Amino acid sequence: MNRYPVLDKVNSLEDFKMLKESELPVLAAQMRQFMIEHIARCGGHLASSLGVVELTIAMHRAFNSPTDRIIFDVGHQAYAHKIITGRREAFCTLRQTDGLSGFPKREESAHDHFNTGHASTAISAALGMARAMKLREEDGVAIALVGDGALTGGLAFEGLNDAGQADVPMIVILNDNEMSISPNVGAVHRMLVNMRSSRWYVRFKRRLVRSLDSGIFGRWLSRHMENLKNRIKSFLMPVRLFEDMGFLYLGPIDGHNIDELIRMFRRAKELHVPVIVHCITQKGKGYTFSERNPEKFHGVAPFSIDTGDVETTLKKSNSSVFGDTIVSLAQKDPAIVAISAAMPIGTGLSEFASRFPNRFFDVGIAEEHALTMAAGMAAGGLKPVVAIYSTFLQRGYDQILHDICLQKLPVVLAVDRAGLVGDDGETHQGVYDIAFLSTMPNMTIYSPATQQELVHMLELAISRGEPAAVRYPRGSLMQAVSAQPVEKGVWEELLPINDRVVIATGAMVAVAIHVCRKLGAGLINARTVQPMDEAMLARVKYVAKRVIVMEEGVDCLGLRVNAALSPVPVVRMCVPNDPVSQACVNHQRQFCGLTAEALEEKLTEEHS
Repeated sequence: MNRYPVLDKVNSLEDFKMLKESELPVLAAQMRQFMIEHIARCGGHLASSLGVVELTIAMHRAFNSPTDRIIFDVGHQAYAHKIITGRREAFCTLRQTDGLSGFPKREESAHDHFNTGHASTAISAALGMARAMKLREEDGVAIALVGDGALTGGLAFEGLNDAGQADVPMIVILNDNEMSISPNVGAVHRMLVNMRSSRWYVRFKRRLVRSLDSGIFGRWLSRHMENLKNRIKSFLMPVRLFEDMGFLYLGPIDGHNIDELIRMFRRAKELHVPVIVHCITQKGKGYTFSERNPEKFHGVAPFSIDTGDVETTLKKSNSSVFGDTIVSLAQKDPAIVAISAAMPIGTGLSEFASRFPNRFFDVGIAEEHALTMAAGMAAGGLKPVVAIYSTFLQRGYDQILHDICLQKLPVVLAVDRAGLVGDDGETHQGVYDIAFLSTMPNMTIYSPATQQELVHMLELAISRGEPAAVRYPRGSLMQAVSAQPVEKGVWEELLPINDRVVIATGAMVAVAIHVCRKLGAGLINARTVQPMDEAMLARVKYVAKRVIVMEEGVDCLGLRVNAALSPVPVVRMCVPNDPVSQACVNHQRQFCGLTAEALEEKLTEEHS
């Protein structure tokens, strides 16, 4: 028996367009079950994708991709879009080596108009495309599908501010599910709650406009009483925020009512002006466990469909070690505060938030604000610790340099997901933080090789009262291999320096240690990437005839060691300056040449 009689008809967008209107709700249900079954096996972004199934169906019914450009903010909610646009058969390869990307990807389909992976970018990108279409005299409209969480990012408002006064038609579809990854926070969230609670205003507005626009007297009132209408509108509902920026606001509407969505989207397209369509959805809809706990099923490992239990490892994650440590330190020091950019669970700060609610600050998807606010807190006498994934820390480059480092303010950056991250691919790799942080004045960069070092480095970074970053990878670092205390700018000689020496940092120490023992090479744990250990380097330069530097990032430490040790030959093993595609971390390390086998080959090259 065919389990997906409607879904199996959809092998292309053209097939989808041929479906009857009555088949669309059935398609939505079958797509949900299809996604649940596949993601249960291979993992992925489940809750966000389940929440936009009807939205995606309605968009592709009302708009004509690729003539109309549909851009997904963040992009982890694009699974239904991939299925509709002819990638159903390849869905079993999602987020796997050489398989479908977990995000929109221009190289993958003509219907993926912009590569996304970070939040708050879609409005700006859509406006750019709308302007390009106008200048090139091309047909079509640009559509940005944006979550309410993404609206906490400043870039979204920069895009709205410009788009509202731009003489081009574009549509912003606001997917309002009260969630980003963790529950949304802040004034924008409260505004949207007010909108949701005032749905009756839509009926009132329609009746009022209909009355004012009928007859000569009504039209006269409509022209001469705009101020009164605005006052009524402001009193009833805060849509003025969008309309004062130049957008026509439509909604809120039920984001799971396909017929209503199609009508509203078609109307928005016909208006030929900047429009915001406000849709209310439920994140995780259609699967009981993800409806109850959308945070857990935002980005999920393989799980049991029947129980919702996720496959777990017995090892304690680095994020958990960080979370436990910051709680322990905060118990002793009331000046310690913790800051998250919409990811308290992912960064391990949930317990801190529970234990010290007055000292925990979730600022939403606003990394730049988080960093400058932390600088202000530090200037005010506090000891802020900002936990951000490496890939998202990139967004705050100027704030780190200008607001933290130049003022020598004691802000500690807990740089989670540093290094290769696996299935999320190019947009999420944490391989650039060493390169951009090491150029900043007054910045100390700690790179733990063990979970015990992570604990000691965090404590040291806070106690020194200076700008610092502690970077650690996803998963679990190895356990301690020595008891040498951690000091700023002091490296650890794990195996005696001789004519062949490996200098490794962070997770690369675990890769190198067994090879170095096997081949009798020296091994140095570069505990701080900045500053480097000049005394240790002087010893290496005096003894070694060949040095290999291993770092799970783009070429940075290797370049600096090479300059310090010249003319001693230095082989630099690092992440190549090319995007690293999705795969498991082990496969990505193979692609980058960061494996034990590759190191052994480098160490034995001169003797072969």
